[in-house]
Amino acid sequence: MGRGRIEIKKIENVSSRQVTFSKRGTGLMKKAKELAILCDAEVGVIIFSSTGKLYEFASSRYVPNNPLTSFNLYNNSMSLCVVLTEPS
Repeated sequence: MGRGRIEIKKIENVSSRQVTFSKRGTGLMKKAKELAILCDAEVGVIIFSSTGKLYEFASSRYVPNNPLTSFNLYNNSMSLCVVLTEPS
């Protein structure tokens, strides 16, 4: 017998929410890496935590060392500009 489906909604308990964020974030980064390797795809993932901490992954050899070239935070919103360049 398989697991039941969970309802997708905000986790109210802060501690549980942080643990879930950590586990799911790690899983998402692993899946992104696997997708890049298995399918020879260019994959980029950018995640901001609820505290504003940045987590990132880029598979491309064409992007700068930090794929997030610039970002601005204003009015509790996050807007970002990712600049990807290919070699000439």
